[in-house]
Amino acid sequence: MFIVNSYALAVVLCFVTMLCWGSWGNTQKLAAKSWRYELFYWDYVIGMVIFALLLAFTAGSIGSEGRPFIADIQQASWSSILWILLGGLIFNASNILLSASTSIAGMSVAFPLGVGLALVLGVVNNYIVALQQGAKTGNVLLLIIGVALVVCAIVFNGIAAGRNGGSGVSAADQRKGIVLALVAGVVMSFFSSFVMRAMDTGNFVSPAPGKVTPYTAIVVFTVGVLLSNLVFNTLVMRKPFVGSPVSYGQYFSGDAKTHLVGMLGGAVWCLGTALSYITAEKAGPAVSYALGQGAPMVAAIWGVFIWKEFKGAKKGVYGLLAAMFCFFVAGLATIVIAGN
Repeated sequence: MFIVNSYALAVVLCFVTMLCWGSWGNTQKLAAKSWRYELFYWDYVIGMVIFALLLAFTAGSIGSEGRPFIADIQQASWSSILWILLGGLIFNASNILLSASTSIAGMSVAFPLGVGLALVLGVVNNYIVALQQGAKTGNVLLLIIGVALVVCAIVFNGIAAGRNGGSGVSAADQRKGIVLALVAGVVMSFFSSFVMRAMDTGNFVSPAPGKVTPYTAIVVFTVGVLLSNLVFNTLVMRKPFVGSPVSYGQYFSGDAKTHLVGMLGGAVWCLGTALSYITAEKAGPAVSYALGQGAPMVAAIWGVFIWKEFKGAKKGVYGLLAAMFCFFVAGLATIVIAGN
């Protein structure tokens, strides 16, 4: 299977993860022109599973290093499988909330608040797992400083969101979007640490018996997302956060182009997550997760400059957004240095 053998390559791939995690929301924005996010989310999850299987049977099965996908999943212990499925369930609960927040408050609010908070709490969780497994942890002080800078960026974004008067969203809905993003961030912070427990993050070439490779992890994870979606998304379709209920009949009446847009979003997210797992050995679980979670900055750039979500905002809001970007960049740079 394909294995990352240098820290420099791991950092590059972590930035690809960041781009993927910060950009998949564009497909939701595109689909939203004629498609409710609850319906979009089904295509998103299906695309996620298909791309995970594609990765497993290509990059996860070639080369002479490590166990190929089929051999790896056959030897996986039930405890490893259950840890990953639990991670998929937790992620899905949080991501549905994040999608709801995006549909209400926009990418430039939902992602910096939700995913930014998940970064801060998730780094702590992954760092604890790395210590328990004896995996790479990086410079603790620099990691703390990097995360603190990201927290400052989140604060600036939250203030900007509260002052945004040009979004076309009512104050009540804006508050609902912010609350959903914050709850999503807290829940999302736990999913990665559960998945990391199932992998031998200190040795992908010869993982411990029962532990899985990143490619098996991403397949089992997406299956967990799909299974939990039968409950979570069905519930949200019947009891939506905003608007009237939607039905499965509406989903099956969608055209091929709309379905493909959602599947593309799932594939983009899945690529980013797979790379986060693949780079965990050389970058360390905490650093690989933290760099990928720079996604809020990417999403904010899309939301501010492409989707014009702050158009007509009150005076001073763009200054707050500029401060947010600066603190995110400084935080990410510090995290990169911390892992070297």
